[in-house]
Amino acid sequence: MVLKLEHVTKRFGKFTAVDDLSLEIPEKEMFGFLGANGAGKTTTFRMILGLLDSSGGQISWDGKPINYSTSHLVGYLPEERGLYPKLKVRDQIVYLARLRGMPKSEALIELKTWLERFKIPEYENKKVEELSKGNQQKIQFIAAVVHKPKLLILDEPFSGLDPVNVEMLKEAVIALKENGATIVFSSHQMHHVEEMCEHLCIMHKGSPVVYGALKEIKRSFGKKNLVIHADFPLESLGNFPGVVKAKSTMEGIQLQIEGEYVAEKILKEIVGKGFIRKFSLEEPSLNDIFIEKVGNSYE
Repeated sequence: MVLKLEHVTKRFGKFTAVDDLSLEIPEKEMFGFLGANGAGKTTTFRMILGLLDSSGGQISWDGKPINYSTSHLVGYLPEERGLYPKLKVRDQIVYLARLRGMPKSEALIELKTWLERFKIPEYENKKVEELSKGNQQKIQFIAAVVHKPKLLILDEPFSGLDPVNVEMLKEAVIALKENGATIVFSSHQMHHVEEMCEHLCIMHKGSPVVYGALKEIKRSFGKKNLVIHADFPLESLGNFPGVVKAKSTMEGIQLQIEGEYVAEKILKEIVGKGFIRKFSLEEPSLNDIFIEKVGNSYE
């Protein structure tokens, strides 16, 4: 059940929010969708969900269009949360599950399981407005997954959560993937995408600027990061041939270099100057790639 976008475009008047986007999102996988604010991510999600009609192109899932007939197979966590503040958690989740065709008894079993998992069983009969923001977000997440969707779209699922809750939600998302769901999520936090996704797309002004398998993207970027900690000054390495960027840290220096051969030359240069505590060649981070491709327009 592959999710396929072919030459998808969305215009609002003269403004093009999504421009000729073609993507294939593999089944039972986690796919990262990145981009600065206004890059077209949420608009794309809304077109996938059928909430917005595209101005051109095709969106299909398992070879068929996504519409009301498939809505019970899809889950969505919107970036702007939308729960009814006066309703009790239990009533809200049951109502939303029944809209997706799930019987009340089954929805209640699922709800209790999720509340236990998130360590908040006592919130079942509380009104949403009585919960903290982090706990409201957990309830919103439960609303997106209670009906066991096969395709799950999460728009900034971790924003505003403390580290403990981020880990809890991450584990839940990974478990859903392992149970066979296809998950697409957007995040501003590169390390989450790096940790969880095999494939990704970076959007910029409505178009994909990077798309593919994370391993391949890193390999083709070419540049590496070199981290050196030493008890002698390293600042001069910023001007060393083959160094693209240099950043001093508390312990030493972090360099972005053109390739492994540069690391070898740097090592020869500094050996014998003093004690070297760390000399580590690392893959480029997704952050490095993002900044290079999207540039200073990223906020």
